[in-house]
Amino acid sequence: MFYDLIVSNRSYRRFYEEHSISEERLKELVNYGRLSPSGANKQPLKYIISGDKTKNDLIFPHLMWAGYLTEWAGPEKGERPSGYIVILRDSNIGPSGVDHGIAAQSILLGARSMGLGGCMIQSIKPDDLKVALQISDQYEIMLVIALGKPKETVILDDIEEGDDIKYWRDTNLEHHVPKRKLKDIIME
Repeated sequence: MFYDLIVSNRSYRRFYEEHSISEERLKELVNYGRLSPSGANKQPLKYIISGDKTKNDLIFPHLMWAGYLTEWAGPEKGERPSGYIVILRDSNIGPSGVDHGIAAQSILLGARSMGLGGCMIQSIKPDDLKVALQISDQYEIMLVIALGKPKETVILDDIEEGDDIKYWRDTNLEHHVPKRKLKDIIME
């Protein structure tokens, strides 16, 4: 069961935009991040949530989608995320180490358990997003998690040593993610 959750927790980039995510659901997901481990228990992360179309429209233009898919500018209208969680580091509390990655993974696993999917996005225009969301300089944007009901199939493909690791889409728009085999990553 946990294996299935891990395998289905992919970077989804196309969604049923009309499928809304409630503020309560977004708060529940943030709570998973809040309860996750934190280096020295400093808990320097803060969150901005959005399930509102107007606020979502402020966030979307400042994100960059799928670097390997050079011909694709990101999800079209109707396929955009219906929610976002912006993860911030409060500089008054201290460094975050890898806290934001741990919190984001907890949030995404929680989202999958709810039938949602998402994508951690670190390729953002942070200065522009800070202006759009009126975020003070006290906070550093660490990640944006795009969320929604997935509108795409993601397939994991085992690859041989030396094969290309770049993800790609086939003619049916199925998203393929090459994965190294277990035997090739465990050092004896």
